[in-house]
Amino acid sequence: MRPPTALPPPTGWPADWYPDPYGAPVLRYFDGRRWTYRVVAPRRQAEPHPTLPIVTAFGALGILLASLVASRYLLEYLVRFDWPIVVYVAIAAIVGYGPSVWWCVYATGRWSRGDRIDALGMRLRWSDLGWGPVTWLAALAVEIVVAVLIEVLNIPLTGNTEGIGNFDRDRTYIISLLIVAVVAAPIVEEMVFRGLVLRGFRSRLPAVAAVGLQGFLFGLAHVDPVRGTGNIGLVLVLGAVGATFGGAAYLLRRIGPTIVAHALFNGFVMIIVLTT
Repeated sequence: MRPPTALPPPTGWPADWYPDPYGAPVLRYFDGRRWTYRVVAPRRQAEPHPTLPIVTAFGALGILLASLVASRYLLEYLVRFDWPIVVYVAIAAIVGYGPSVWWCVYATGRWSRGDRIDALGMRLRWSDLGWGPVTWLAALAVEIVVAVLIEVLNIPLTGNTEGIGNFDRDRTYIISLLIVAVVAAPIVEEMVFRGLVLRGFRSRLPAVAAVGLQGFLFGLAHVDPVRGTGNIGLVLVLGAVGATFGGAAYLLRRIGPTIVAHALFNGFVMIIVLTT
């Protein structure tokens, strides 16, 4: 190795860390007279969290709300025909999530400056298979803590899976239900809340506020008037889970891990419901 004194010192420079004069990807310390052997790796700057115009967030929320309400009323009308359960599950998925998928495609094409997939943070990596379970475990821990607080404070709580086990559990119904809960819902809801909503809010709000607000709205999206006051606890629990997913999406700058975590979360719940 060539000694640091082989290169002339930067005239008049104060003692400090500077890019290595030998071309190495490090910082070398100049003591005010000569280069020393002290080197450190340069500190990487955190990649800024991508943002989208706030209109994408409000549009995503409005369309999701309208489609979920439309799906509910449509099913209440169609139930009189006594079709197989699998048909109603498919209708609920298409009507409830289809418009949101369209908005994600339209909004990222209309307002993003680059690729639609990158605009939503859906550029998947193999590491997502590792970060996904970590995010799920974090969300599970948060859910347990919030559930305990709800129990201590005697806040009413009604789960959003009650009644699922009352249907005839034929194979077609179970498969269709699992596809919606473990595939469709995680992908679409993450595109909406951790994609458009979080990135839209982030364009106007600090990170903590954006993550917390999108989490609360995620919980609010699961409200069902039939549950009455039981919705209060449900919103708190799912809001905390949504905030955990949002925090992961913000820190990792993508939603691949939260899609995996969301699928694990729903799958774990469905296994419990369908096997008890």
